[in-house]
Amino acid sequence: MRADTSGSGARGALWPLFSLALLLVLWTGAAAWLQSDLLPGPGAVWQAFQREWQLGYLEDMLATLARVGAAFALAMSIGAALGIWLGMTPAADRLLWSWVIFFLNVPALVTIVLCYVWFGLTETAAVLAVAINKIPNVAATLREGARALSTDLAEMARLYRMPAIALLRHVVLPQLAPFFAAAARNGLALVWKIVLVVELLGRPNGVGFEIHSQFQLFDVAGIFAYALGFIAIVQAIEWLILAPWERAARRWRR
Repeated sequence: MRADTSGSGARGALWPLFSLALLLVLWTGAAAWLQSDLLPGPGAVWQAFQREWQLGYLEDMLATLARVGAAFALAMSIGAALGIWLGMTPAADRLLWSWVIFFLNVPALVTIVLCYVWFGLTETAAVLAVAINKIPNVAATLREGARALSTDLAEMARLYRMPAIALLRHVVLPQLAPFFAAAARNGLALVWKIVLVVELLGRPNGVGFEIHSQFQLFDVAGIFAYALGFIAIVQAIEWLILAPWERAARRWRR
């Protein structure tokens, strides 16, 4: 039996748009009711966006996006390898799991400040600080995935003498796909928030730097313009990349 039809799938795709439209209506109504610069409406935010676009909005967005991409790739690659190793190697898990818990509880601000102190106010320090904060989260998620791998499938693969590469591709990675998706989704949300703090503390450009500048001017509309712009980018990544990839990775379960 087919789990979905084209009609129901189309209706399902409209729900996120309807939800965002409802949020926009509530925002507009609240702003109209308050009549305060502390909560500007969508029109005021759009005007701030047009103003900032002329002053280098796109360049700041691209700078932040580059930092997010670099830190995200570094954290996912190292964290996934570490998590899978711990999940599949009991001895390593007993030895190093406490380290993962330790770094999970180190405040992001401490890591950022220490990286700037140790490596200077550089791009390398900024990306490294963000990645270090995210690696333990990825490792913890993939560790749980590796521990949940099916022993029946592993025994079948050994029975048929499946090569290591084929075992990884056809047995291990499909089972880990939901955990990769969860780590990627949570990681993207966490990484870009930490990147804003990194930019606020030690970079001369980017969304975090600009939000700090708007804060100094008490320009709430400007803050919204930068924040909503990057939220829209991250939401587009979720809809266009992460969600389709997750659906494709789950097909083997049907």
